[in-house]
Amino acid sequence: MNPTSFAPRHFLWSFADGVARVSLDRPERKNPLTFESYAELRDMFRALVYVKSVKAVVFASNGGNFSSGGDVHEIIAPLTQMGIPQLLDFTRMTGDLVKAMRHCPQPIVAAVDGVSVGAGAIIAMASDLRYATPHAKTAFLFNRVGLAGCDMGACAILPRIIGQGRASELLFFGRSMSAEEGLAWGYFNAIVPADQLDQHAMAMAKKLAQGPSFANGITKNQLNMEWDMSLDTAIEAEAQAQALCMQTKDFERAYRAFVAKQAPAFEGD
Repeated sequence: MNPTSFAPRHFLWSFADGVARVSLDRPERKNPLTFESYAELRDMFRALVYVKSVKAVVFASNGGNFSSGGDVHEIIAPLTQMGIPQLLDFTRMTGDLVKAMRHCPQPIVAAVDGVSVGAGAIIAMASDLRYATPHAKTAFLFNRVGLAGCDMGACAILPRIIGQGRASELLFFGRSMSAEEGLAWGYFNAIVPADQLDQHAMAMAKKLAQGPSFANGITKNQLNMEWDMSLDTAIEAEAQAQALCMQTKDFERAYRAFVAKQAPAFEGD
């Protein structure tokens, strides 16, 4: 995958200064997902594991909305006609998108404007940082369409972000979470005006891209791995991970920059 020439068919992509920018491209429908966009996004995040020039990713809104989730006509209607084997293929494929997002070493910044519901809310949830406009409306609305709230890792990830009780309320009732609630609950890192959202998300991603990208990938990996570790196991895993980072040239660069009273220029090695 060459980030400068990558041309996806089912979403928008741009790349500059170490930052990839992704957004769904059906603004007239509030950016719903299709079978094809699910699969292509999954494959893209899987490929990023091996693309060292991409150091951070922004998953942006488009046309005032993040994503309305699975397309009612192109996904929901066909699902009602499928049997268990085909349905399981679909639910595993959508879950693989979240796995790919969590397993790629690059930090993912979600810039959430307007509607972020269903699978759209899951994509924001699976990101590492989330910034929203005051108009952002987030809903894990699976219950409202007759489904369980345990979709694409929601029951595993959401309680770790906002707590078990708050996650239970959103998943049982499928109600909308306002931007203010999301900020107060720790779901959003900040609320910014709509006309500054993209700029803010890109600025944060560029700051990440200018950091020690190898070490950032280790941080993301440990945040994933330590979910089900005991404290002793986690501390030992972090000791080994940090010792590995101490072998990088970025660590030495930071030391030399500190001695010279300069800002370090990290290169990711």
